[in-house]
Amino acid sequence: MLKVVNRAASLLMGVLGGVVAGAVFKRVWKVVSGDDDAPDATDVERSWREVLTAAAVHGAIFALVKAVIQRGGVVGARRVRHRGAA
Repeated sequence: MLKVVNRAASLLMGVLGGVVAGAVFKRVWKVVSGDDDAPDATDVERSWREVLTAAAVHGAIFALVKAVIQRGGVVGARRVRHRGAA
C-alpha cells in the first residue's frame, strides 16, 4: 500500500513541478526578452538564437524545479520516517 501512495505522490509532485516550471519560465522569459510569449521551435518568424535560447532557459528551469521537488520530497520523507521511529 505504501508503494502505491508513494507512486501517486511522486506523480502528483511531477505534474505540480511541471506547472511551476512553466509558470517560472514564462515570468523569466518576459523579464529577459520583454515578450509575453516564448518562441516555439516551429515559429519561422523567430531567429535560431531566440528559439534555442528559450529552449535552453526552459530546460534549465525545468531541471532546477525538478531537482528542488525531488530533493524536498526525499528530505521530507526522511524527516517523517525519523520522527516516527523516535
